[in-house]
Amino acid sequence: MSLLRMLANLGYGSRRQVQALIDAGRVSDAGGRALRADASIIHAEVRVDGQPLDPAHGLLLMLHKPLGVTCSHDDTGPLIYTLLPPRYRLRRPPLSSVGRLDRDSSGLLLLTDDGALLHRISSPRRHVPKTYRVELAEDLRANAAAVFAGGTLLLKGESVPLLPAVLEVLGPRSARLTLREGRYHQARRMFAALGNHVLSLHRERIGALQLGDLPAGAWRPLATDEIARIFDAEATSAIAVPSPAKFSA
Repeated sequence: MSLLRMLANLGYGSRRQVQALIDAGRVSDAGGRALRADASIIHAEVRVDGQPLDPAHGLLLMLHKPLGVTCSHDDTGPLIYTLLPPRYRLRRPPLSSVGRLDRDSSGLLLLTDDGALLHRISSPRRHVPKTYRVELAEDLRANAAAVFAGGTLLLKGESVPLLPAVLEVLGPRSARLTLREGRYHQARRMFAALGNHVLSLHRERIGALQLGDLPAGAWRPLATDEIARIFDAEATSAIAVPSPAKFSA
């Protein structure tokens, strides 16, 4: 791939804009030598204004989605993509979120420009577990964990029962919920089926990958070993083992 095309695909501008960067001598190799538009050079050796390039295709970002931000390219209001540098919104192929968190939910969100990786994480066949911290309007029913773990719960308007889910009760109105599927507004609808209302929903973990202390609105690329943690069979199977509730309402 030519240098000009590489930089355009990474969002550094249109081909004309990238050509202007090159003509101005702002694109160089690691040794500081200016590069031509038709140069063939590996990604890691290119510098723009002395800085290494953004990650190449195959990028996976972890984003701490704040409340009030929408997982969309073209919806109204604040969008998750406005939290990223403008270049990232111009990448080709484009970055897409791996699944969604609704506007009123927060926490761990993944974005990638790799369609195969996106499918691998989000495919219903893989049942990658996702864990949420939930705050509720009413006290939890004493049998809530058993109902969610039973694999027989039907959501309103659906005919196929939910897969078993793990509910760890943290207090009268707070819990941690782990799901292995991603139906529309699933967590909120599950608690609604028990006559309760979700006040806040925060995703803490996907597979064995945890959000940690990444601040709201912040993001960072994931390393290869972190990506592997999403599919860590031993760690994720441990998540799905039901345990007795710590608190009974």
